[in-house]
Amino acid sequence: MTLRPTVAVLAVVARGDHVLLVRRANPPDQGRWGFPGGRVEPGEPYREAALRELEEETGIAADAPELLTVLDFIEHDGEGALAHHFAMIAVRCRWIAGEGLAADDALEARWFDLDEIATLGRAASAKVEFLARLALGR
Repeated sequence: MTLRPTVAVLAVVARGDHVLLVRRANPPDQGRWGFPGGRVEPGEPYREAALRELEEETGIAADAPELLTVLDFIEHDGEGALAHHFAMIAVRCRWIAGEGLAADDALEARWFDLDEIATLGRAASAKVEFLARLALGR
C-alpha cells in the first residue's frame, strides 16, 4: 500500500499574549499539548477546516483565518518505511469568544503564554513553541 500525505490544519489562536492549546486524546501525539486541528475534508477550504476544527475541539469562536506557515511531519517505522506524512497548514485565527472547553478529540484546553510553553518540553507536540512565537509576532 502506498501512503500519501495527509493534509491537515492547525488553528493557532492568540488572545493577548496567550495562545490556545489542547491536550490531544488520539494519535498522533496522544496526550501531548498542541494546537487544535485535524484533517481537511474533501472539498473543504483549509481556512474553513481550521475554524471548524477549532470550534469542534474547543467551542471557541474565531474568524479572519490566515495562513501562518506549512509544516511537514514525516515519520518512519522501525524498518525505515514511511509510517506517516502530515502536511500541516498552520492557520492564525482571530479569537472572538469562548474560554475553550475540551471536546471532540481534546482532553483539555487551556491558554498558555510563551514562558509556560517553553516549560512543556516533550509534553508538547513538535513546533508548538515555534508556531506560538510566530502567531504572537515574537
